[in-house]
Amino acid sequence: MVEQSSEVHISGPDEPAVTMNGDGPAPTETERKLAAALAGVIEAERVPVDGNFFDDLGANSLVMAQFCARVRKAPDLPSPSIRDIYRHPTIRGLATALAESAPATPAPPPGPPAPTTPVRRVGQLRYALCGTAQLLVFLCYSLVSGFVTAAGYEWIAAGSGLLDIYLRSLVFGSGGFLALCLFPVVAKWVLVGRWKPGEFPLWGMAYLRFWLVRVLLHANPMVFLVGTPLYPLYLRALGARIGKGVTILSRTVPVCTDLLTIGAGSVIRKESYLLGYRAHEGRIQTGRITLGREVFVGEKTVLDIDTAMGDGAQLGHTSSLHPGMSVPAGERWHGSPAEPTRVDYVRVPPARCGTPRRTWFGCGTLLQLLLLYVPLAVGGVYMLFTEVPAIGERLDPQTAALSRPELVSDALVLSLGLFLGFVALGLLALFSVPRLLRLVVRPERVYPLYGLHYTLHRLTARLTNVKFFAWLCGDSSYIVPYLRGLGYDLSRVEQTGSNFGTEVQQETPFLVSVGTGTMVADGLSVVNAEYSGTSFRLSKASIGPRNFLGNNIAYPAGGRTGDNCLLATKVMVPLDGEVREGVGLLGSPCFEIPRSVERDARFDHLRSPDVLRRHLAAKNRYNLRSMTLMLSVRWLHVFGLTLLALTSVDLYGVLGHVVIGAYLAGTLLLSTAYYVLVERCLTSFRRLNPLLCSIYDRKFWLHERLWKIPDRYLNIYNGTPFKPLVWRLLGMRVGRRVYDDGLSVTERTLAAVGDECTLNPGSRIQCHSQEDGTFKSDRTALGAGCTLGVGSHVHYGVTMGDGAVLAADSFLMKGEEIPPYARWGGNPATEQPETAGPDRGPVRAAPPFSADATAATAS
Repeated sequence: MVEQSSEVHISGPDEPAVTMNGDGPAPTETERKLAAALAGVIEAERVPVDGNFFDDLGANSLVMAQFCARVRKAPDLPSPSIRDIYRHPTIRGLATALAESAPATPAPPPGPPAPTTPVRRVGQLRYALCGTAQLLVFLCYSLVSGFVTAAGYEWIAAGSGLLDIYLRSLVFGSGGFLALCLFPVVAKWVLVGRWKPGEFPLWGMAYLRFWLVRVLLHANPMVFLVGTPLYPLYLRALGARIGKGVTILSRTVPVCTDLLTIGAGSVIRKESYLLGYRAHEGRIQTGRITLGREVFVGEKTVLDIDTAMGDGAQLGHTSSLHPGMSVPAGERWHGSPAEPTRVDYVRVPPARCGTPRRTWFGCGTLLQLLLLYVPLAVGGVYMLFTEVPAIGERLDPQTAALSRPELVSDALVLSLGLFLGFVALGLLALFSVPRLLRLVVRPERVYPLYGLHYTLHRLTARLTNVKFFAWLCGDSSYIVPYLRGLGYDLSRVEQTGSNFGTEVQQETPFLVSVGTGTMVADGLSVVNAEYSGTSFRLSKASIGPRNFLGNNIAYPAGGRTGDNCLLATKVMVPLDGEVREGVGLLGSPCFEIPRSVERDARFDHLRSPDVLRRHLAAKNRYNLRSMTLMLSVRWLHVFGLTLLALTSVDLYGVLGHVVIGAYLAGTLLLSTAYYVLVERCLTSFRRLNPLLCSIYDRKFWLHERLWKIPDRYLNIYNGTPFKPLVWRLLGMRVGRRVYDDGLSVTERTLAAVGDECTLNPGSRIQCHSQEDGTFKSDRTALGAGCTLGVGSHVHYGVTMGDGAVLAADSFLMKGEEIPPYARWGGNPATEQPETAGPDRGPVRAAPPFSADATAATAS
């Protein structure tokens, strides 16, 4: 009997060899072609059909994404997803799984790609006219604000004595606060009436009205009352149908409020999107969002238009509902897009919290705001105007004609005092006040909402989540003592110089535990407060040792991850099942992937104690210089604004109230020009190049420094033609007539956005990843007419073809290639058919506005 060889070589004349270890059937034609595609990607001569992609072939997620893209281009091969790759990590297993999931009827022969909807192009004239109108609206708003502010402070200055000044500050401040709250309500009903499902094109009159209402709502001081019983009442005034006892913790303000229905006793966690609209392929589409009674919506979730949840339904953290999706009553769903689960996300028992308690808390909050905080803020600014010589002497009519050679020195002293005072007093408050408050609010105790404990808990969360100090210390060794000062339990720290990013938040720092050797990228939100419709409880959230956490992760208390885990970007942390150890987790809902592969270990030699100590010391010195530079940059910005303010005070006697309005517009122009110049100077007016290096490489340190440049000033340009213009000034390649309603880009010069793209709020292009000690970056390009859904995340090395659409809350992984006009969605994103919502109906040509304000109101 002849013994069969352990390795059989089977190859075609024009393709790499396919090998098979041991006994088994001969490779099929599909297996041959899949192996040939993989061999071309990894540049191998032989690919075993039963060899593991990661353990045997040393591939990683980027390589396998390139493999999937190559396979999709072959018309006679099934289309795999990255989830298929991880679930079936061999050629034979993948071919079998794809054959089982293939449709019973053969697909029609492929033809040239064609858009699924007609391309709607906007003329340059209408685009320019819309931008001009938006600019005029902003200038008029600034001018009116300047006149009101100047008149108000002149009236306060006429008072005599502290009591009189307090009373005048109370009247002016409270009146101004109420006016700012009521004006968006009036504007909404006058400009729009009642929102209805439908759609309308960008950059027209309908869009201009929509944009104006959205801007007024986002600039509304009522956002500071999120989490109180007053906020749902305000949404009712805007037309939303909201029942009793609803708790809304998300600061993302709904825009199309008439299309929002929330039943009694529901809970909406923070960083959730319930906008009531989406921008899609050059149009604004509006649709209903309907939530029943006692619904729970988790952290970092997106509810797109035309979605619904029945009574008692739950949607977990890091999840989404796409148009047309509905969660039946009493069911629990999670994932993106969501699917049924058994996990109970309401883990805190109810408490007594009736209408009287909510009424008392709401009235007390409003009175405290109007009688204490607002008058003190207004009076404090007035005292600054009168008691600081640099300002008071300039406002004095008897000295206003004096020469002003001291203008720069006055601005220097005043800005230094304000800036250093904020830093010193801020750190003192951060490290002391929350430690006193924790003595009152104890962990693992159930407290009712809207009482003393709830107020102190909210105060702790606000104080410990000041973004300035995390921004300053993040991505350096100095973030460790800062977090420890807040109250984090960081065990025995193995310092890497990049233990935490610049964006990390929590609900209480005293119940966060992070194990030894763990590294965390940006966007971590530790969810260690649990809520029901009537109660809350603080619980400990523990992240195990030797973990790596990617970007934009919500880590809840009770997360089932242990030692040596890799949590990928936007992963949904599991709350059930066995504790995961020594694995990677990807997706929402998550599935296991390899913790690391051979190609990711190329810089492991830098982890030896002596080499690490030397490189870490060099990185610390560089990061310290970066922190000093960024502090100087921020202070120079404060100095510039102070100098502009003193100049405006000087001109106040000449030009009057118009100077105050001009100052408001001048601050925006100055801030934009200043930070654009800073960023371009740091890059020497050059473009970044793709990198694959250690975090101890000097090229990475320069790249890392760019993340510290503030970019929040960009948000004011959302939805206008000026946002793409600022992107171009920052070095980003942006096409014509791009609609950007809230895109965030980490590496501007590595990203490219084509003509007439549509970019929704919360969308993000991240042209890098940092896995353990390895940094990788590459270019990402969006073709003409692409759409990024609300909260979507695009990684590096990605190419989206013309007209491609990425659904809401999707994660498009590194190296993916989306064909033209394809519809992708999910976490991780895969090709998906576009489904219309239940109420979409035919496309409407007319704007979905109704001037009838007497229609049925919220029940």
